[in-house]
Amino acid sequence: MDTATHMLRTGRRGASFQLQMAARDVKNSFGRMGLAWSLATHDVGSRYRGSVLGPFWITLSMALMVLGIGFLYASLFNLPLSEHLPYVAIGIVFFGVMTGVVNEGCETFVLASSMLAQTSLPMFTFVWRTLFRNLINLAHHLVIVVAMLIYFGQWKTANVPLAVVGVALMLLNVSWVSVVAGVASARFRDIPQIVVSVMQFAIFMTPVFWRPDRFGKHRVFLDFNPFYHLLEAVRAPLLGHSVNGLTYVVLVSMAVIGWIAAFLIFARTRRRIVHYL
Repeated sequence: MDTATHMLRTGRRGASFQLQMAARDVKNSFGRMGLAWSLATHDVGSRYRGSVLGPFWITLSMALMVLGIGFLYASLFNLPLSEHLPYVAIGIVFFGVMTGVVNEGCETFVLASSMLAQTSLPMFTFVWRTLFRNLINLAHHLVIVVAMLIYFGQWKTANVPLAVVGVALMLLNVSWVSVVAGVASARFRDIPQIVVSVMQFAIFMTPVFWRPDRFGKHRVFLDFNPFYHLLEAVRAPLLGHSVNGLTYVVLVSMAVIGWIAAFLIFARTRRRIVHYL
């Protein structure tokens, strides 16, 4: 029985019906992954159309930022450059991915308003579009991370498989945040400004540029910072360090609870999103 038939049955509007329709949307979106990827590549290409370096302009600016902050903080805190530059590079690149997915998640449904109004595409297709777009950007920025690890010889101790697990956990978590932000932003257009401000604040409260050991006796506060755990699960293996078990407990718990909450919110508001737009 198709969706249109269900929509005609006005008696079926309870929670179970909403959950069923939301689950169907998510399921159907997996069959549209090719479309989501095409939309993402088009977004990246159109943003830099006519540019000589294309997306690598962002990579160049990020590389300059890594070098600037790396040299500055290494000098201020008397840190070995060979250790601090890769640390900062990984921090900036992967925190940038988190920021991109969350911030751009606010516009997930807003930017797709015309397509949602004219087609019956699964709404989650546009969630994957946002995620893929930032994965394409990450692929460009990984040049910086790889260059740092090779130049300073830290590739020899890097645990790449464990770092890949960390990236997967990071993406799982920022994706559900992106879904919630997208739904909220469709209804309340002040949400994107709030989210951007929160992410700007978070980057300075998270050890992206500075070392966790600088927290001293206040290090316990890092345990309550989800961005620290998201970053640590990726950065520690790449630098040849072990990951605290608490980090994996926090990330897995966040992913499970977060996706359940995001799915329930999406199920509750799915039929209203087009009207919000």
